[in-house]
Amino acid sequence: MLPWSAPSELRKYSAAAHKMTGIPALPEPAHPDLDSMLSRKFGKEVANYFSGSPLNRVSFLRTDHTFLSAALKHPTTSFLVFNNLNPLAKDPSTLEYLRFADVQPLVGDDPYSKNEEQLVAEYKSTITIPQLLFLGLDERNKQGLTHAIYTGAPYFALDVTPKGTIASQAESLIQNLQSRGLKFLEGRIQAALPAQDAAIYAQARALLDWNARNPYCAQCGQPTLSINGGTKRTCPPKDMANLKGTIGGNVGTEPTERPDCATRKGISNVCFPRTDPTIIVAVVSSDSKRVLIGRQKRWPPYWYSTLAGFVEPAESVEEAVRREVWEESGVKLGRVVIHSTQPWPYPANLMIGAIAQCIPGGEEIVLKHDPELEDARWADMDEVREALRVGTSALGESAQEGYKEGNLRLPAGTAIANQLLTAVAGGFVGEAPKI
Repeated sequence: MLPWSAPSELRKYSAAAHKMTGIPALPEPAHPDLDSMLSRKFGKEVANYFSGSPLNRVSFLRTDHTFLSAALKHPTTSFLVFNNLNPLAKDPSTLEYLRFADVQPLVGDDPYSKNEEQLVAEYKSTITIPQLLFLGLDERNKQGLTHAIYTGAPYFALDVTPKGTIASQAESLIQNLQSRGLKFLEGRIQAALPAQDAAIYAQARALLDWNARNPYCAQCGQPTLSINGGTKRTCPPKDMANLKGTIGGNVGTEPTERPDCATRKGISNVCFPRTDPTIIVAVVSSDSKRVLIGRQKRWPPYWYSTLAGFVEPAESVEEAVRREVWEESGVKLGRVVIHSTQPWPYPANLMIGAIAQCIPGGEEIVLKHDPELEDARWADMDEVREALRVGTSALGESAQEGYKEGNLRLPAGTAIANQLLTAVAGGFVGEAPKI
């Protein structure tokens, strides 16, 4: 038997699997070397792929247009641009960041020259405004922009998808970028990026997707306006586009009042980005010797993973774990412990990783409830450890050298499922330190 009892040993083999498959290394958790009462009791924090951003979001500065104007044009500022949610890159593992001069033909000289109150008052729904996001400051760059007590290189994201009144400018920008040998990475999931770039990409993609999905007010159906650095949308009370007897609206003319809208009353006067909580769980048998795994019909042969599902309204995470596991597999759970979380920007999930243990007598697998799974089974710890060593990959990709056809396959290390399985195979449920 391989010496898998120590979690550090298992992490060493997991790191080797990352190297062999070309999977990027995971981000470092915050203060990984700091000793504390919490880390001694619960183990070191686990950081998953798409987390670990190097940026300070300084969310309280998103309404400060003086700051945003200065950040937009600073020589250290970087722009990550997307076309149909596909990021600009040199290759699948290298994002390409632009400067203000590159995007100026699309965004104009200064989209933050007016404050939010002025922009709302002059709103005209027939004019397409390029979707621009302020992502944050990289405070490691001491040559970056200084504003009050904050210093760092600003980061923005920009949607260059051709649409509306900016279609021509966007197409010209795209053609210019492609002529420089750059490309927009196609494919739903980008998992070859270095960890910190992946976190920046995830933040940008999730917010751009949310803005694109919510161009209209959910209450009254009227077009909305992006505000707060791209992280909120508001339903303006007036619209210059609805002026009668004018062509395009005249400056100084009173705009048309829009229908009454509940979002303009009380404290719920803006639309906030959506995040969908999703549980994903490594289920351990009552004797701690086996792990529950399942597979969907569309997956490659021998490929399994942990079970997952959405948290429903008025449901705790622990309740969602027990419900989803029973619905999909018939297995009944007792104790549920949260292990770690993972942002998943497809489109806006927060994967809440848990480890749970089956109650005695509750291990029978029944697939007749929810038909989501093609198969579910119990795998012993040695089988899981061997799969973590040589059998991990993204869906449809090859396993590592040493994998034997017909053996168990598991998700790559960039998936939180891999980290949950690594934890239980390394002694999370036992007397040893938990993580």
